[in-house]
Amino acid sequence: MTTLLRNIGELVTNDPTWGDQFGVINNAAIEFGNGVVTWVGPDADAAARARGAADLIDIAGRAVIPGFVDSHTHLAFAGDRSHEFAARMAGTPYTAGGIATTVDATRSASDDDLRQLIRGRIDEMRSQGTTTVEIKTGYGLTVEHEERLARIAREFTEHVTFLGAHVVPAEYEGRADEYVDLVCGPMLDAVAPYVTGIDVFCEDGAFTVDQSRRILAEGSRRGLRTHIHAAQLGPSPSVPMAIDSRVTSVDHGTFLSNDDVVALADSDTVVTLLPGSDFSTRQPYPDARRLIDAGVTVALATNCNPGSSYTTSMAFCIANAVREMGMTPSEALWSATQGGARSLGVPTLGTLAVGSPAHLVELDAPNHIHLAYRPGVNLVRTVWR
Repeated sequence: MTTLLRNIGELVTNDPTWGDQFGVINNAAIEFGNGVVTWVGPDADAAARARGAADLIDIAGRAVIPGFVDSHTHLAFAGDRSHEFAARMAGTPYTAGGIATTVDATRSASDDDLRQLIRGRIDEMRSQGTTTVEIKTGYGLTVEHEERLARIAREFTEHVTFLGAHVVPAEYEGRADEYVDLVCGPMLDAVAPYVTGIDVFCEDGAFTVDQSRRILAEGSRRGLRTHIHAAQLGPSPSVPMAIDSRVTSVDHGTFLSNDDVVALADSDTVVTLLPGSDFSTRQPYPDARRLIDAGVTVALATNCNPGSSYTTSMAFCIANAVREMGMTPSEALWSATQGGARSLGVPTLGTLAVGSPAHLVELDAPNHIHLAYRPGVNLVRTVWR
């Protein structure tokens, strides 16, 4: 059974076959069936496909884009930290210390409570056009609770990242290296059946460069995709270490040096920018223009979490990236789709080419520019996945 969408005013494919990396086709059509895209082209060439389509839909001149790929989230949590947000808006600086509050709430929540919370957040994301989501652990910080978070997260997505190295829990205060031993051994053993990636928060108040190097090396040895929270709170030697460790992505990157940018451009590492965090913490926005002009692959993600970025809206992140980070609307959309797919190591996501997953979003707008042009408005009309 196939579905054919016709009379698409603007189809964004992210397929360079159609002229450049954005692959925009005006007056387009697209066919999909059995979960994959089967044909893409001008609407004028779609008549023959229409005769065989089981479901023919007239898009009436609206835009169709790939589903958003949200490659950095912390959806597996319980509790509320809205008072921290209010304090930051009153001038209190952001630190990593509030994570412990969420750890306590998450440990206390039942499995069913966590399932209900994650399901609600994913439903909210889907209604706003996100068709692929990554979920990190990191609010358990014991072998039992990290395994539990990984297991439950895997019920909702195949893209689960182990973040046992989020912060050093209170029970290991003053014994950070012993906690790293736990992360690299029994904890990683416990989550291994459920995770595809490993991450570490390398900042003051979390983990040192040497500790982070060890955690990434152990994850890489076990065949996991590697990520690092780096240069979020200030300039950091973590970025050169991450590049040397061949991480899949450096996430945040708010305080990248010129040398960092040059080194990233010479690597295969994706920089995942998280404008929701910069909005919520009142930190400077990173300069995406500098990264793109240098040739760095940039992804955008929500970083949905209760402390520093409680948003599920990729469109909100696109609007901030365009307004505050120097990106064009086309670049921001590419980063929120194909950029995220590359961060997850699955480049067939976030594109609409023959053979790619049929993850499509119809916008109630004539083109993708409206995602930034109309901030705060959910323009998603239909999601196919």
